[in-house]
Formats: sequence, structure tokens, C-alpha cells
Amino acid sequence: MQTRNRISVAIAAVLLAATSISSLSGCQKASPAQSSAPAKSILEMEPIPRTPERLARGKYLVEGLVQCPFCHSDYDFTHRPARPVDGRKGGGHVFSKEEMGLPDGNVVVASNISPDPDYGAGKWKDTDFVRALRQGIGHDGRTLYPMMPYYYFRSLSDEDLASVIVYERSLASVHIERPKTLLTEDIKKSLQPMPPVDHVPEPNRLDRVEYGKYLATVGHCDGCHTPLDEKGNSIPDMYLAGGQLLVGAWGPDPEKTVTVASLNLTPDPSGISYFDENIFVNSIRTGSVNARPLANIMPWAYFRNLTDDDLKAIFAYLRTVKPVKHRVDNTETPRYCKQCRGKHGFGERN
Repeated sequence: MQTRNRISVAIAAVLLAATSISSLSGCQKASPAQSSAPAKSILEMEPIPRTPERLARGKYLVEGLVQCPFCHSDYDFTHRPARPVDGRKGGGHVFSKEEMGLPDGNVVVASNISPDPDYGAGKWKDTDFVRALRQGIGHDGRTLYPMMPYYYFRSLSDEDLASVIVYERSLASVHIERPKTLLTEDIKKSLQPMPPVDHVPEPNRLDRVEYGKYLATVGHCDGCHTPLDEKGNSIPDMYLAGGQLLVGAWGPDPEKTVTVASLNLTPDPSGISYFDENIFVNSIRTGSVNARPLANIMPWAYFRNLTDDDLKAIFAYLRTVKPVKHRVDNTETPRYCKQCRGKHGFGERN
């Protein structure tokens, strides 16, 4: 599943092409002549009405599925599960060179999105959040660096997105000033916002596979579990087949950089064909598959807060994706894999 993903600048190419991946997006907003008409969507209201139901749903989504604090906080990976540094939840994060793998001259910063009026989002409008989460446009009008997974979040239903915003704006203020993201001109010129979304309906919860697809999309599992080529494009026919390399201080020693390869989530024998619902749910709840712990960069600390029904829906969807033979094992010595073109355990066996 999706993690606090730290990948190279080449990812921009695949993320900019992501306009076509969202099955729930792409409609246009009303024309200026219609701007005086009543709001068609809760997301067009300013502010979005705060209700107990939205607050509760937003907490469930943020703390269980979309994991906003995982990137927008300084994180302590020495604990298991990993957790935000005390007093800094939502207060932003400056990513290290090792995490990002970008050329010199580039610094990527996850903004302080707490309600702090000086250094956070206290003066932002709700519609600023909507544009950021659906189009990748910051409150200041810039195109956000696409490690912010708006190309997945834009698939949130109107009501779910409204709930996420209501909850985010209820968090405690964090009075920490963060620098701005600094990108070289060649990277800035390559970034384009995504088109507006007119309306995303509620998912059909009665169809477990379709609902699981909705959850897996919003949870951006694909973002880490689909390997990329040298140019940052998803490798054809390797959807969720694992092998993407995640570099950072994910281990118990905060001074040591480690590399973790994402696992194959497809129903191939090299993936999770041996999982059943109980194994899947238990792995997310405990952060380990039997005696083998999941890497701390995998945000199981968030996913474990999902209900059994939602986790089982995600598993039902994963059982329907195309099986891909691709062996990945983080306990083995990394070796070159001709299939995903990276180095990971058992790479030579593919």
C-alpha cells in the first residue's frame, strides 16, 4: 500500500500523465455565467458546513486511509508503529535528499497544514484545500510537486473530501515555520495542474470489489507498489507487482539510511496468493506477516484503524487484479531485476 513515498524527480513524468488514471475525474466546472447559481456540491460551499458526521468521517479517513499526517509531520520511525513527533502533527516536513533523490538545487517541503494562522493553513479557505486535493494547485496558485498524491485524492467522493477537510481544519495548531518548496526551473516547467472535477458521487458500498477499488485508489497503494522505469513511468503490466525502492531513515536508527522494496500485492504465488481475509486483516492490524514485520515506512499504523469490512473490501479488490510473477524479498541481498530494472531481494530470480 502507499507509503510516505520518496522517489526521484523522474516520477514527475508518470504523475503528470496521471490525468488519465482516475476513473472518477475529468469533468469541468460550471462556466463563469453559471457562477451565481446555487452550489451544486458541498465542496463549492465556503466554508464547508461543520457537522459531527463529517468530523467523524474525516477523522476515520485521515487517520486510517489518506494518511495526511504521514507526510505533513516530522516523523519518528524509531517507534513501532512509527508516529508523528509530539506536538508536530500536521506541522509540515522538509524532506531529506536521501528521501527524495533529487538533483542539487531542489528541496521538497510538505506544508504546515495545521490551523496555525501564522505558519499553517489557518488563513486558507476550504476551497484552497479542494483545489490542492483535486487539482494539485496550492493556496498560492503554484502547481504542487506531485509527490503530493492529488491524482489519487481527486477520486474521493465529494462528501468524503468535504469530511477530510473538516477534520484537517479541526487539528491542533502547530506554530512552526517551514521553508517553501524549491525546484529548479526545468522541474517547475514540467509540472501542470490537473483539470477540475465537477462531481464525484459516493462509492457503491454494496459492491465489495468496486468499493475496495475506491479505497485502494484513495489509499494510493499503487503509488508505492507499482514499479517505475528509469523515466518514472509505471512499468506496463506490473500494476501492484512491487519492487519500487523507498530510501530513507525508516529503521530503528534515525541516522542510518535504509532501502526498502515494496512488496508484490498481486494474487500471483510470488505475491500474496497465500493470503486470506484473516491473514490480510491481521497483517495490517499487527504490522507483520506471521513473524515477519512490515517495514515502518508502510503506513500500517494508519491502515490498521480501518474497519474489518473496509480492509476486507480492499483485499477483495486485490484478489481481482492481474497476477504478476515478480519475486521481492527484503530479507535477501538486493540483486538486479530485469523485470522491474531495480535491485531488490530475489531480483535475480525474475
